[in-house]
Amino acid sequence: MKVMQIGAIAGGIVFGTLVGLMAASNPGQKAYEEYATEQLTIYLKEKGCTQLTQGLEKFLQRQCGSLVDTSRPQIKQIIVQNTQQYNLILFSIYQTDLSLHSSLPNYHFKTVGVLNNFYLLEAERI
Repeated sequence: MKVMQIGAIAGGIVFGTLVGLMAASNPGQKAYEEYATEQLTIYLKEKGCTQLTQGLEKFLQRQCGSLVDTSRPQIKQIIVQNTQQYNLILFSIYQTDLSLHSSLPNYHFKTVGVLNNFYLLEAERI
């Protein structure tokens, strides 16, 4: 009987510690904004610039990448304005709907933030 009580207490301590660790390391909105800005910048430089300058010289691709880099504050602002955060204490869910221009497709992203990391759950073109 005493072994079961000790096991229950130890299990409770481990569970409480895990819950506390998850709650303390739940990344916030600002961290998500930085993460999302970085990911979108990388995507635009790797995919967007390549598609826009297909068949043109590498110089234009570098120029496009440079333009994306200088547009980071605007990219971040678009993310800030189009993101909803759902803080569930142990983790957070972020939903971002991007509509950059009427001639470009719209995208919906769902990301979970847990233990100071972000994991993309869903990315769809809408």
